[in-house]
Amino acid sequence: MRHLFQHLLTVLAFVGLLVVLTLPNRLAWIAQQAYLFFPLELMIICLLLLVPGRTGGVIRSVLAILLSLGLVLRIADMVNYEIFARRFNLIFDSHLLADASRLLAGVLGGLAPFVAGLILLLVIGLIWLLAFLMLGRIQQFLRSTPRAAGLSLVLMLMAWGLLRDAGWPKAEAYAWGQLVTHAEDTLESYRDIREFAELVGDDPLADRPADTLFTKLEGKDVFVVFIESYGRSLLEREPFAESVTGTLARAEEALDAEGLLMRSAYLTAVTAGGRSWLNHATLLSGAWIDSQTRYQSLVVSDRVALNRMFNSAGWRTVAAMPAISLAWPEGAYYGYDHIYNAHNFGYEGLPFNWVTMPDQYVWSALQERELTGNEERQPLMAEMALISSHAPWTPIAELVPWDQVGDGTIFNEQAQAGPTPEEVWYDMEKIRDYYRQSINYALDTLVSYLQEYGDENMVLVVLGDHEAAPRITGDWQSRDVPIHLITFDQEVIDTIDEWQWQPGMLPDAEAPVWRMDEFRNRFVDTFSDPFPVSD
Repeated sequence: MRHLFQHLLTVLAFVGLLVVLTLPNRLAWIAQQAYLFFPLELMIICLLLLVPGRTGGVIRSVLAILLSLGLVLRIADMVNYEIFARRFNLIFDSHLLADASRLLAGVLGGLAPFVAGLILLLVIGLIWLLAFLMLGRIQQFLRSTPRAAGLSLVLMLMAWGLLRDAGWPKAEAYAWGQLVTHAEDTLESYRDIREFAELVGDDPLADRPADTLFTKLEGKDVFVVFIESYGRSLLEREPFAESVTGTLARAEEALDAEGLLMRSAYLTAVTAGGRSWLNHATLLSGAWIDSQTRYQSLVVSDRVALNRMFNSAGWRTVAAMPAISLAWPEGAYYGYDHIYNAHNFGYEGLPFNWVTMPDQYVWSALQERELTGNEERQPLMAEMALISSHAPWTPIAELVPWDQVGDGTIFNEQAQAGPTPEEVWYDMEKIRDYYRQSINYALDTLVSYLQEYGDENMVLVVLGDHEAAPRITGDWQSRDVPIHLITFDQEVIDTIDEWQWQPGMLPDAEAPVWRMDEFRNRFVDTFSDPFPVSD
């Protein structure tokens, strides 16, 4: 019985090693059984474990570290692909731990990040220990018959080489390849940090005189409005497209009836699934900000954000950022005259789970504080980050009469209605349904605001900040977001003719697609006096 148990442990050790060597870095690949390889690393590891004495013990420890590191990185990849549709980056994604810590502290209390961090360390330590014990069991088995084991492994290596030469795709070195890829990503990230620090200050618009800026928007109130998780998939993929395109068609009809003119296209965002601030920074700075490290380099640079240009040209610049609930020193980079956040926007209502206040309140509060009752004011440039369409997408806000919005307490009943996040998130169909509803609410609120408060001096640029998580949209490739320019002024529309954006609110498959970092320069060049750029 004891021998049978020993043999079972040996079999489990080999199976465990095979799983560790072939486990893919995407959940979808597990479902497709694409992880079944004949791994080169299996023979190499077993040959190394045949090394006798103290050297063999050191090799076993090093192999355990490499195996556990590879496994942890692939698990991190799985999470990142599901949320952000890309690999985990050791350099650029380290801040995600801090972000998760703040989120846990906000939801579960101050001790939660410490407990979660301790659990994470224990799990990593347990993975290493299991790898060490697993290799020990394999090493013991191989050393019991070293000559036979060595000969068998050499024959397996030869078979692997023949299969590889014959083009059999399952003869792979997948685990080692993943480690090498992460190492290369890390080195490339270090190089990128150095290169970007040099390039970010090389701003072709830095020397523009203030009196040449935005002369074709003189006297206009300009809004740059980011709608959370408003991506192209909503217009093209079911179960979203029929509902969302219907909402956009109704929006177009309602705005047209008010005399508003619309043009639409797409921008390619930096991220999908989250990290909105990187896309905000990319659009406003004209630089491709695809990592937290680049973001940190940007906000201490002299590169001029679109907001700051408006400020220097005579606009009052404000930010409406209801998601900002902590200190935000990076906000100084953008050159705002004032930042409205979760604490100083006057909202006295209840939060909608993570969402601090509904979109309608944000529009109403900005209107009251910046636009109503001050005929002698400067023109306004407002950046708005609307968050009613942020996960967990429950409860769904509903429009109320604008004259009843007040301090937001009218939304308390809505904030306590509907299912809990747990009730929504157990079922993917339900998640997608509530996500779709939240987008429709954001668009309906935009239309209702313009019907209530729109005037001839308004120019709105409305866009998505990024696609929702690929697991939600079902599209792991898309980074495109819709963008709309809305105004009463035909001259503004005529000014952007060269952009070739499509009329209305529904861009089709032939609509122009710009990278998000192209927007700032094109917007400034189009609406400003000509100014020669020195070489």
